[in-house]
Amino acid sequence: MRAAYLGCRETIGTDRRRTDAFEHDQMMEALSSAFAAKSDTIEAVRWDNSAVDWADYDAVLIGSCWDYQDRLEEFLGTLHAIEAQTMLSNSAALVTWNCRKTYLRALESQGVAIVPTLWIDAPASDWIGGVFEALGTDRIVVKRQIGANAEGQFLLHRGDTPPSVDATVMVQPFIESIALEGEISFVLIDGAVSHTLVKRPASGDYRVQSSYGGMETTLDPSPADLASAKAVAAKIPGEWLYARVDMVRGPYGQLMLMELELIEPFLYPLQGDRLGDLIHAALTRRLG
Repeated sequence: MRAAYLGCRETIGTDRRRTDAFEHDQMMEALSSAFAAKSDTIEAVRWDNSAVDWADYDAVLIGSCWDYQDRLEEFLGTLHAIEAQTMLSNSAALVTWNCRKTYLRALESQGVAIVPTLWIDAPASDWIGGVFEALGTDRIVVKRQIGANAEGQFLLHRGDTPPSVDATVMVQPFIESIALEGEISFVLIDGAVSHTLVKRPASGDYRVQSSYGGMETTLDPSPADLASAKAVAAKIPGEWLYARVDMVRGPYGQLMLMELELIEPFLYPLQGDRLGDLIHAALTRRLG
């Protein structure tokens, strides 16, 4: 098998790499070792490299494409072009469904508990009016509906002067358990949980991503928490190779879905030493 792992300009072969580009390196190390053990290969390829013949690969994995949110139509077009020539995981259709965070609203309608969310599709100058009251909180987090790595995200306290917003956004209450317990991530490969971890923000911050100083540790989840994550994964429309289910603890101890990552999630190979082998095995099954 010859496979490609899609990245972007700031994670592959540049002297201006993102501060979290080491995560791309960790994924490539885990995958390369697993593939080499089976006499197969995987190589990092920029998703926007027009010189690549995708038919040269037996399979393509969407990896560290961490600029897709600002080039969405181009990105989706490329995925469809790849899919016409070889096997793509996850599929272009699934990426299209997952790229706008309104998928959370669709999952909520199917009984999935999500963080309470207000959807603001056409922000006006007074967009913040009534938001705190509607969510019953003194602190809110505002996110882009199409976004990644908490970019363009901000935390507001009641009484703060909000910045202008020129994109469709989603507004959620600040969840206290993120600072206390952390955000729990369940990594699933081919329908089964590979490993679980908890991500905690740096002191004084609330964002759990490594770009902002977040740290992660392996977690042995309770049966109830594991069941909650599996119930979310069961609602994913269509076939998928990998998923990361990010959840936070609600006020009554229940887990709520924060994000369902199906596009280009970092899968934390240091917390899951079987990850590379599981991905290789899943691709091998699909290729027959």
